Amino acid sequence: MGGRTGQTESGSASVLVDLKEFRKNREQLPITFQRRELDALLRTYSRMVAEGEWRDYAIDHLKDRAVFSVFRRSSEVPMFRIEKDPKLARKQGTFAVVAASGLIVKRGHDLSQVLKVFDKSPKLVRG
Repeated sequence: MGGRTGQTESGSASVLVDLKEFRKNREQLPITFQRRELDALLRTYSRMVAEGEWRDYAIDHLKDRAVFSVFRRSSEVPMFRIEKDPKLARKQGTFAVVAASGLIVKRGHDLSQVLKVFDKSPKLVRG
């Protein structure tokens, strides 16, 4: 069923859309990071740049997931990838931090909790 256009009483056009067709087209859109997610990612990125750990980043919006990659140098493979995969929302969690080797360092439902993997652990200083 295709969309049909009709006139409303005010003269503006209305469109009737088949729900199955709408859902199929919506699924073809790439997965993206929401504004709050980007804020959290860039806050962590800025802190790591200030500490001299990271120097560059890239964002990829793919059909099945969104990826925020961080680099020590832009010519290298990413040190870490922070991935958003909505298909895993009810299982292990939407967000994951993946090391360059492919090892999943941390996974969870809350991005701020997953990003805590980059927090420095306090060290005991003996005087």
